[in-house]
This record gives sequence, structure tokens and C-alpha cells, in this order.
Amino acid sequence: MSLADYGREAPWAERPEQAERPGQSQPQPDGASWFALCVKPRHEKTAAAALRFKGYDEFLPLCRSQRQWSDRVKELDLPLFPGYVFCRFDIRHRVPVLNTPGVLRVIGHGREPVALEDREIDALKVVVRSGLPAEPWPFLNVGCRIGIEEGPLRGIEGTLLEIKGRDRLVLSVGLLQRSIAVEVDRRWVLPLSTDRPRTFAAAS
Repeated sequence: MSLADYGREAPWAERPEQAERPGQSQPQPDGASWFALCVKPRHEKTAAAALRFKGYDEFLPLCRSQRQWSDRVKELDLPLFPGYVFCRFDIRHRVPVLNTPGVLRVIGHGREPVALEDREIDALKVVVRSGLPAEPWPFLNVGCRIGIEEGPLRGIEGTLLEIKGRDRLVLSVGLLQRSIAVEVDRRWVLPLSTDRPRTFAAAS
């Protein structure tokens, strides 16, 4: 799906009947799922911290990037998915999430929020924990499907893209139409057969 401009207020952002108390832990029932939240520009860390303060399970994958200043080069931790924060919650109790500072709306199809698959979040967490260089990358619909057989990302599957003479594993998050590119050694990957499940399963 394309990320259309839904407007500042989500159509399902009803006001809660009672104001939530600062630091109050929100219920995380078994029915909770991961959702992508659209947040204000450059408010990813603020929104993630506020969600964590409320007791939600949030995930903000970051990447290390170098920025050239007038007198020095500075390394910054920037979001892999600028403008988005992942959060696990029960969609039936979404109002406290939508009332979080910096949060604009829940990403979905039309007016319906759509949950992300756990395996997509798990794959992103494996990438972050691996420490391999990663960067934001445009969404890809086509490409050679490969599986990682060796190295810290063993068990992950994705799309192979060759850039400037280096092979990279691209893990696509379909709902957001965004991807991340991770540099891997050519010797670590093997092509997947067309009848093999197209998943992002992390190794156990």
C-alpha cells in the first residue's frame, strides 16, 4: 500500500472517557499485536519514550549514521524507519496510544488498522542485535529471494540487492512499503527455491 496522507487526526482517535495517569501501566492482553504508528517528523524517540513510560512494548530500530559538521564528523543514531514507531497493544484499547505525544495515527488499510506479523518485528530485532551496518532503503517488490546460512543473521530470509559491488540483504516490511538494507558477506547467502515459504523467520 502507499502511505497516503491521512491527515493529522486518525478517524478512530476517540477521546478517552477518563484521563490516564502519568506512569500508569497499560494492559497488555494476550490479544495484543504489533502495529506501526505514524509519528511527527523527528519525534520518533520522543514518542517511543512516551509509549515506554506508559507501559507499552515499543520498538524503535536505529542505525548509526555519520553527519559532517563544519568542524567535525559526528555519529548519530537515526531511525531505520523515519516517521514510524512500532508498538504492541490491543487495538480495541488504542485511545491511550493515539493520545501519546508525537503519535499521529495507526497505519493500516483505509480506516482499518492492520497488525504487523511478529516475524517481521523479530527479523528487524535480529538485524539490530547483529550490529551489522544497516540503513533505510526504498521498498522493493521484486528481487532474488535469498536465505542467510552463516553469520549473525543466520536463519533470516530476504531480497538480495547488489549495490556498489557489495551484496546486501534487504528485509521488507510490506505494510509500510519500507525496507532496510543490511550488508552481508556473499559467502553467507544461498538462493531460495520458488516453492519455499517466503518468510523472515529468525533462527531459534
